[in-house]
Amino acid sequence: MQHEHTVKSFEDELKTLDRLIAEMGGLAEEQFSTAIEAMINRDVDTAMAIKKSDKNIDALAHEIDTTSIRMLALRQPMGQDLRSIVVALKTAAVIERIGDHAKNTAKRTKVLAESPPIGAIKTVERMSLLVQEMISDVLDAYSKRDADKAADVRRRDEEVDDLHTSLFRELLTYMMEDPRNISACTHLMFVTKNIERMGDHAANIAKNIHFLVHGERPGEKRSKGDASVYVVDPDTDA
Repeated sequence: MQHEHTVKSFEDELKTLDRLIAEMGGLAEEQFSTAIEAMINRDVDTAMAIKKSDKNIDALAHEIDTTSIRMLALRQPMGQDLRSIVVALKTAAVIERIGDHAKNTAKRTKVLAESPPIGAIKTVERMSLLVQEMISDVLDAYSKRDADKAADVRRRDEEVDDLHTSLFRELLTYMMEDPRNISACTHLMFVTKNIERMGDHAANIAKNIHFLVHGERPGEKRSKGDASVYVVDPDTDA
């Protein structure tokens, strides 16, 4: 009877981890969507408010860390149970980075709102929608332990990389055509890099799902399709 109680208690703790991951992922999705909408609509007030909401993501990440470490110490799990906890820890860290990139994107809104509109903004929006779908799908794949759906997310990351390369070249063209576009285009380059990194993070979660389900890392290796010059965003270490 005691053994059944212990097993049930551990299962409840694993479900709690899944719930926390789902809640954290939902907040990161909303933060990303809001950041892009604020940028498109040149809504500085909404963009600046994102900094406050990011604290909620950080708090959930801390709760997941604490819960996972306690479970590892007290339960000493093995096999699938161990993978579930390790992957939860890794996934929380990745979602936190997605939130950071969304926050960094929002920071660019003020400068962009004060600059002349750039035609490339529509392509940026399209790229962001692709990544938002990847994040949504990979979180769904995580909750359902769906390795096939996770693999599909990884494949779609290549399209994001191609768009990022195309946008980089388009923004360079705008800068060469009119020096007055340089400031806005530079900030948009940082935005597109943040979005591209969020796509990478979604693909990384997908890899973790494969490991969770199959107990091994994905076998195939996909070379990055991003051929643009790497732009380092001073707001992030990613």
